[in-house]
Amino acid sequence: MKPLLPFLLSFTTLTSFSQNGLDKSLSSFSKPKENPILGPDSSFTFRDPVKKQIVRWQKADVFNPAAIVKDNKVYLLYRAEDNPAASIGGRTSRIGLAVSEDGIHFKKFPSPVLYPDKGPFMKDDYPGGCEDPRIVETPTGEYVIVYTSWNYKIPTLSAAISKDLFHWQKKGPAFAKAYKGKFLSIATKSGSIITRIIHGKLVAAKINGKYWMYWGEHFVNLASSDNLTDWYPLLDGRGELKSVMEIRHGKFDSDLTECGPPAVITKKGIVLLYNGKNATNPNSDPSLPKGMYSVGQAVFDINDPTKLIARSDSSFLRPTLPNEITGQYRAGTVFSEGLVFFKNKWFLYYGTADSFVGLAVSE
Repeated sequence: MKPLLPFLLSFTTLTSFSQNGLDKSLSSFSKPKENPILGPDSSFTFRDPVKKQIVRWQKADVFNPAAIVKDNKVYLLYRAEDNPAASIGGRTSRIGLAVSEDGIHFKKFPSPVLYPDKGPFMKDDYPGGCEDPRIVETPTGEYVIVYTSWNYKIPTLSAAISKDLFHWQKKGPAFAKAYKGKFLSIATKSGSIITRIIHGKLVAAKINGKYWMYWGEHFVNLASSDNLTDWYPLLDGRGELKSVMEIRHGKFDSDLTECGPPAVITKKGIVLLYNGKNATNPNSDPSLPKGMYSVGQAVFDINDPTKLIARSDSSFLRPTLPNEITGQYRAGTVFSEGLVFFKNKWFLYYGTADSFVGLAVSE
């Protein structure tokens, strides 16, 4: 698949899209004074079923949350790391749960709800853990999470289902059944399932008879599914990954275009909020710090999820607060993964420098 990449990147630098097609309601946000809204807490303990010992599962960092509305409350499923002495990528991540009446002030539940455990998927989840969840509601009222399984060797996009947000059934690697297991040996992550707003909730939506998910970080790909847990990446005529969006030289997304929260169908089209990383080489955006993560918007055709029709020239959400320019990524990071429509506004939840959870609310 690597030989395809140079062609894709050179094509991107010559292509531009109209800014008129962007959804302004999903690109104008302000940060409330309560930021950051969640952080680490070493008082939370948990008996690790693999190590068979008590661990302080959120001692190091709390960040990169998924978000969902249930019973008129906002639930966050956040990534927590245990060992502050370990380097980036060398800790164990578990996914915790928190709830809020107003979308700003959250109460954490005592134990993680998704974590490495003994069983058929421990080889994917251990020792690095369960990372960076995105969550959607299904048309039948259940919940699906796609998250990154990290075994210190290869990141794998995995799926799990739940009826109550507390108890999750792991379904394993999302692409396990696709093309005879072709994608089990390559890095996959960051799944953004396409949704539509139904009674104020983001519910997984079918287009042309299938569910669809944007995924990836160095370029954005698309996958389809019949059941929301088994996914088939989109391939070109040569059997290689077919990109639907790539990085751009000289822009905020010159190094990465990593999918953010679940994509949303609006009047403008399919709106995908994504995380762009500025390059650290001459291809970077000179107006931003090199290596900075910020958030942009892309819009795809409602009838053809592969067709990109609008894309922001610059990011609409950037690191500005002290906790967003410190921590594990000191170049500055806002990394979006959670989006809900709550109290007639959009609430966008994001990780800050892999250390805290931040919030931005639509204006």
